[in-house]
Amino acid sequence: MKIFREALIILSIYLIGEIISKGLSLPVPGNIIGMIILLTLLCSNIIKLEKIETISSFFLDHLAFFFIPAGVGLLTSFDIIKSSLIQILLICIISTSIIIAVTGLIVQCLVNRSNKSKLGRSDN
Repeated sequence: MKIFREALIILSIYLIGEIISKGLSLPVPGNIIGMIILLTLLCSNIIKLEKIETISSFFLDHLAFFFIPAGVGLLTSFDIIKSSLIQILLICIISTSIIIAVTGLIVQCLVNRSNKSKLGRSDN
């Protein structure tokens, strides 16, 4: 019953995101709006993490299965994207490199800030 309740919470938030997206004719997909709503509800402690922890862990443990439909969609559209394959691969490599570099810089910045604050506390 706990998993059903947690899934109901997640699916309800997803449904609200879809309704907002379609109702306001937004160019943002409903699932993205739903994730923003979920993040807001979690950050504001309206929904406690414990209320969705089991189903969230299940989804994260089985994340690879959610990529299967996208992969099948790419394979069925291969004839269409075949002419742009080099450009698509180049964009994927460049964007992945940028994301890795920016993530590394942000992590270094946060670690340095954390170390400075720890040193500042130990000097007192």
